[in-house]
Amino acid sequence: MHRRSLLAGVAMAGLAPVSVRAQAFPSKQIRILVGFAPGGGGDTVGRILAQEIGRDGGPSVLVDNKPGAGGNVATRELIRSPADGYTVMLANVGVLAVNPYAMKSAGYDPQTDLAPVSMAVEFANVLVVHPSVPARTLAEYLDLAKRPEGMTYGSSGIGSAGHLGGELLRAMSGAKLTHAPYRGGGPAMNDLIAGHVPSLIASAPTATGFMREGRIRSLAVTSARRSPYDPDVPTIAELGFAGYDATNWYALVAPAGTPPPIVAALNRLFVKALRAAEVREALARQGIESVPSTPDELAARIARESATWKKVVTDAGIRIE
Repeated sequence: MHRRSLLAGVAMAGLAPVSVRAQAFPSKQIRILVGFAPGGGGDTVGRILAQEIGRDGGPSVLVDNKPGAGGNVATRELIRSPADGYTVMLANVGVLAVNPYAMKSAGYDPQTDLAPVSMAVEFANVLVVHPSVPARTLAEYLDLAKRPEGMTYGSSGIGSAGHLGGELLRAMSGAKLTHAPYRGGGPAMNDLIAGHVPSLIASAPTATGFMREGRIRSLAVTSARRSPYDPDVPTIAELGFAGYDATNWYALVAPAGTPPPIVAALNRLFVKALRAAEVREALARQGIESVPSTPDELAARIARESATWKKVVTDAGIRIE
């Protein structure tokens, strides 16, 4: 009996460090990696969450922009970071379900190198043009794109939902669409407004304000359904391309190997913020829907969308260099 008690005590002592760490978590600043430049959709969401989590004496949260390679620069930094919960990433659909299939060497596997924490947000992308472009409908835009010189469209980066949406539209329409990647939605929008790029597939957070001010013109949204925040803008699917769907979403992930109690603590922290009325209202003003989840629900979504986009990428012959 004494021996069993002693063994039990040793076992509990072995478990204590993880338990204590989980109870104390977080005890220092949390860093959220964003794979795109300031001003885009991911950056907007990250800063709204950081402000909410730090409210009323909560833990400090730093949004750390690491743009490049369609989010892969930030992803590689994440998987090299200690698996202690203090570095997480707000990763988009490109990072989590597209890049490993569309890129020659993404350098990671989202289903083995990342620990799911929670879904974060969903929003449509919008095909927008500079006012100088003589197209007021998607059909007119595609007619312009079928000329010998074609049409250039920008996106927030290689492998982003905007890029993939453009490649899917090119494959389905036969139009000559040339991709111009940027290091984030903010720089891309700046160039569109300045007239340096004629069109852009932008996130709703990046585009909504400029659309309402009349500084850019919206032609269609890339989601399967119209956005509740811009219901007058038609979907690409309803304009003659049945089955077209390139919805953008972001989720929170940590490095693989992060202890389950720490993942659970991160989940509670971010889900609470995503459910806060102030956060939901701030996101809604940008055309973004808050969609928190459990880690298991996020893992299932990554697996499901990876299978979907792998087929799309393969069937359409989409390659991201």
